[in-house]
Amino acid sequence: MSEPTGPRVVSDSIEVDAPPAVVFSILADPRQHPRIDGSGSVRGTLRGPDRLGAKGNTFGMDMRMFGVPYKIRNTVVELEPDRRIAWRHFGGHRWRYELEPHGEGTRVTESFDYSRYGVLPRLVVELAGFPARNRAGIAGTLVKLKQAAEADHRHPTTQETPR
Repeated sequence: MSEPTGPRVVSDSIEVDAPPAVVFSILADPRQHPRIDGSGSVRGTLRGPDRLGAKGNTFGMDMRMFGVPYKIRNTVVELEPDRRIAWRHFGGHRWRYELEPHGEGTRVTESFDYSRYGVLPRLVVELAGFPARNRAGIAGTLVKLKQAAEADHRHPTTQETPR
């Protein structure tokens, strides 16, 4: 599996003591995203399928940034069950999760990829500090995803219900 790299990709990885299918089931369920959000911006699911199962699936989220609530609609742009899922919204950047089997568990890499931006949108993203902000959010999300996946793997019938 190739890890996204380059000057306009912010990413981090974590080892999770749960198989890829358990991790993917959390990522592919938009209702679970507030449960694992480490950025503090995801507030809840507006609408969408219970499980993202194909490219082109869409889902809406309630968000908050800089104290301002807003709604966002995301479209799945990459999907390989138990291996990779990515979505984007009007801004064009992608949030990508890559899952690699690692022993009995999974190595998860999350990335914020804004490499498709032209010069002006790229400058706005960088001047607003999103690469550094998203690096911190990714680190927090990976820790929460690890905790959620390991809990779900240990107790599959008592999966935590998202708030």
